[in-house]
Amino acid sequence: MQVEVKVPVLSESVAEATLISWHKKQGEYVERDESLIDIETDKVILELPAPVSGTLTKIIKGDGATVVSSELIATIDSEATAPPKKATTASKKSTATEKPVMMPAAKRVAAERNLDTEEISTICGSGRGGRITKEDIAEHGAPQSVQEVSTDEEVPLTTSERPEKRVPMSRLRLRIAERMVQSQSTAAILTTFNEVDMQAIIDFRARYKEEFKKEHGVKLGFTSFFVKAVVAALKKFPIVNSSVDGKDIIYHGYYDIGIAVGSPRGLVVPILRDADRLSQAEIEKQINDFGQRAKEGKLKIEELTGGTFSITNGGVFGSMLSTPIINPPQSAILGVHAIKERPVAINGQVVIRPINYLALSYDHRIVDGREAVLSLAAMKEALESPMSPLLED
Repeated sequence: MQVEVKVPVLSESVAEATLISWHKKQGEYVERDESLIDIETDKVILELPAPVSGTLTKIIKGDGATVVSSELIATIDSEATAPPKKATTASKKSTATEKPVMMPAAKRVAAERNLDTEEISTICGSGRGGRITKEDIAEHGAPQSVQEVSTDEEVPLTTSERPEKRVPMSRLRLRIAERMVQSQSTAAILTTFNEVDMQAIIDFRARYKEEFKKEHGVKLGFTSFFVKAVVAALKKFPIVNSSVDGKDIIYHGYYDIGIAVGSPRGLVVPILRDADRLSQAEIEKQINDFGQRAKEGKLKIEELTGGTFSITNGGVFGSMLSTPIINPPQSAILGVHAIKERPVAINGQVVIRPINYLALSYDHRIVDGREAVLSLAAMKEALESPMSPLLED
């Protein structure tokens, strides 16, 4: 019986996806739930498992193909029997000649460097499941003077004094670019600033961090304080938690807070659902989980969809001040920055305090300056007068 292999049902916000690389060749036997192929959307990379055991009779869509939700990409003969296992004494030579799994970008770099199959087989892949990435190819045989570069930087391919390389954007990067341009061109973005004295939170963390970790099994970070402060402000000023839909304003009676997280593929924004109902410990646990799975590329599409307000923290990279761009259709986003000791005036005296500059970008079409300034002031007030996280359930 021929069983169809189809692209998983994607969310409404994901129009199409790209097949990255098949892990099995046409004609090979696969086990049920064995990973067949990685599928990249503009949000996550999905691993598609085999629906049944059998022989992969036909690959209809190859590596790099653009596909849509539920599209047929292969067939499996479920009546085929598994071939006998190879003897453990198989020669090392035959094993060495097996073609390693390469990511599409790695294939392009290998072709540009004219690397043959034998040379590629000596490269140890650093990607998931031992897959060879473009960085693995770039580092292979590179001169010692060439410094390591990030996945977003150009990889020098020649010894020329003016090297260049054309690299196609990933789906995630294209989606980020599209949404940022959309935000700038459709919303009247304005940014208001304020400064927060973080001494109270620093003191609270120092006082409660050991007890908090012992009781909840997670560290007490800064982000949960910002989430709590944001929710408090959004409750006072609902327009900042709203969104625009055509000529209508949608007031959200819930608080789904997006937390910008860096990943090897780029920036992603997983959502803390019903953040107002979460304890500080629950917020910290979810944020830690998001960060880990973002690095592993295991966030789910539904975890990246929606959101009524976002928080982005450039401070972890040392940013002093920035004007964040709204994540449409949301009407506002909070930018958090590095905490630095700065001289400030308190009761007529100049003292040194740990200061964080906050930036609230908002859609001036529906959010007036008054609501924006007052909501940011409410966040400042909540941050400068935090309550004990151990008093929560």
